Amino acid sequence: MIENLNDTKLPGNVTKIDLAAGKTIYLLGTAHVSRESVEEVKETIKSLKPDTVCVELDEERLQALRNPKMWEKLNLGAALRQGKGPFLMANLVLSAFQRKLGLQTGVKPGEELFEAVNTGENEGAKVVLVDRNIRTTLLRAWRSTGFFRKLMLMATMLASAFETEEIDEDTLADLKSRDTLSAVMDELGKELPSIKTILIDERDEYMASGILSAPGSSVVAVVGAGHVPGLTKIISGDQPSKDVTALDVIPPKSLISKAIPWLIPAVVVGLFIAGFFFADPAKIKDAALAWVLANGILSSAGALLALGHPLTVISAFIAAPITSLNPTIGAGMVTGVVQAWAGKPSVKDIEDMWEDLSHWKGWWRNRVSRVLLVFLFSSWGSAIGTFVAFKWLKDLI
Repeated sequence: MIENLNDTKLPGNVTKIDLAAGKTIYLLGTAHVSRESVEEVKETIKSLKPDTVCVELDEERLQALRNPKMWEKLNLGAALRQGKGPFLMANLVLSAFQRKLGLQTGVKPGEELFEAVNTGENEGAKVVLVDRNIRTTLLRAWRSTGFFRKLMLMATMLASAFETEEIDEDTLADLKSRDTLSAVMDELGKELPSIKTILIDERDEYMASGILSAPGSSVVAVVGAGHVPGLTKIISGDQPSKDVTALDVIPPKSLISKAIPWLIPAVVVGLFIAGFFFADPAKIKDAALAWVLANGILSSAGALLALGHPLTVISAFIAAPITSLNPTIGAGMVTGVVQAWAGKPSVKDIEDMWEDLSHWKGWWRNRVSRVLLVFLFSSWGSAIGTFVAFKWLKDLI
């Protein structure tokens, strides 16, 4: 049996689900940067005194909430050398967007989830983290998305980071409406179906499995309001549950994704070899110069646009023509490492990072985010330079 509780002691957005085995599950839908949601979580757990509290978190995000200064321990240069630049950039954009909303409402992103963990532990309940690892979710979303959809996703993420629209508690209260969120999810499904499937539907399945297997006869599950409709269908049996083991698997890169980094250098080298045998030697020199200039200038322009250190701009010009022919290393990896060394972020940069990132100018002012901007813009510059130079190569050889 499913019912929406209107008990005066509990918030109206608690959904109660009675299962046949005598187990009762209470789904509490929240807004992740709402002060009201923080209080609702505390009141609900204290009132119901459940055996188990399930929370929409994974261990990595819980540690980040417990230790907000984790960025102080991060070696940016080492992380970029390990190829973690795209993940760090995505994580920073998403966190900055939520943090910006939090600054407007006075609530840290995820504070209500952290409150669920703390209140559950204080009340003697078993706390279970039921969400999938954030890295797995992001990688599944990225690798299941086509090239043009990826561009749309990146543009949407960057636009959200620089959004200046104000939001208040009344707006957040509207966001917790199931009907409103269902409409939003439907629109997301139309525009980016693969993304909606991975970010919402798959996680609904994953969290439902964790909630159903949670010990005890009374379980409170604290989740974002957007997940409540899907979780209700699965937990109540209206929608068949699935084996979630496969949802932890990171899909391999597509054949095209694997081939392109090797195909482009192979074609370029092939054109030079063909030119050596069949073209005017002077044209070969012009083609080589075109390759160096197109890659070097556009990559260094990207580093300059990110307000990179002069040494970073120089390193972009030198590295891009070489890294564009090497599938195992990108220009952004080189420039990011140089920027992290030459413009080393201070403790103050880390302490002020979230406040700086609440405004678009802060992305350039803060030396942590500037490293990642250098990584991103110089990579894009090198990629554009490769295609520009490729056209010149065809004309010259």
